[in-house]
Amino acid sequence: MSNSSSLNELLLLAFAETRELQLLHFSLFLGIYLAALLSNGLIITAVACDHRLQTPMYFFLLNLSFLDLGTISTTVPKSMTNSLWNTRAISYSGCAAQVFLVVFFFTGEFSLLTVMAYDRFVAICRPLHYGTIMGGRACVKMAAAAWGSCFLNALLHTGNTFSLPLCKGHVVDQFFCEIPQILKLSCADSYFREVGLIVVSLCLFSGCFLFIVLSYVQIFTAVLRIPSEQGRHKAFSMCLPHLAVVSLCVSTVMFAYMKPPSISSPALDLVVTILYLVVPPTLNPLIYSMRNKELKDALRKVISWTVFSSGKIAFALHN
Repeated sequence: MSNSSSLNELLLLAFAETRELQLLHFSLFLGIYLAALLSNGLIITAVACDHRLQTPMYFFLLNLSFLDLGTISTTVPKSMTNSLWNTRAISYSGCAAQVFLVVFFFTGEFSLLTVMAYDRFVAICRPLHYGTIMGGRACVKMAAAAWGSCFLNALLHTGNTFSLPLCKGHVVDQFFCEIPQILKLSCADSYFREVGLIVVSLCLFSGCFLFIVLSYVQIFTAVLRIPSEQGRHKAFSMCLPHLAVVSLCVSTVMFAYMKPPSISSPALDLVVTILYLVVPPTLNPLIYSMRNKELKDALRKVISWTVFSSGKIAFALHN
């Protein structure tokens, strides 16, 4: 294949060759995907419907749930479909769309986690000015900036990657279209383009990470100065879920892209990719709701209302 225009489809990495294992992979991914849809859907519904959750923290959590749904919906359904129908193919345009959406949703999630760190910083370190700094208009602007910057970042990465002709085969060594794997298929000298992509990603990632670290240094300093144990416990309860989500995201990504080449293998790369791309969208709602009484109460109301409404519909249909 001389260039990308003659490339109609690519082949993704298969999880298994035997039919039994393919169906097992489909079942496992289906369970994970449904759990992510249900948990994030409940968070979105609870925040949207409960007036007590109309605060900046929950507004950002609502955005995070949308991003989590986007992240897992971009890769998992296609992988499930391929296993179910015993195929590995993805169209060239579908691969480009997948690259764009993965970069968009994943970098959007980390940008939003940075904004959420700022929200926690203002709430704990500048409580008297919280209402002024984190007003409704300011929150919308911050969320829009996170979404907008990640759209431009995804556009840059996708355009850079797919402007290169692909002629070193059409097999992608990953279960979704991942930029490093696609660059390996390029017949052009992609070194400088790849360096440029890495520099842009590292600058964005490092800037967000540094901001989060500095925010939490000041947050913990302020919390330790709180005289009452109850006040310290409340402050820590506000921060620990966000810190857990950030730690999960950062640790898996750093291991995926900074592990020594000597321990790298297709199987390990596959497992690590699942850890940073599939697991967090499923666990994030659980992490945020574990120690949050307001959110748990709102979720109970949503679940009770859903069960009650389903019962009424079933009773009406039965009669």
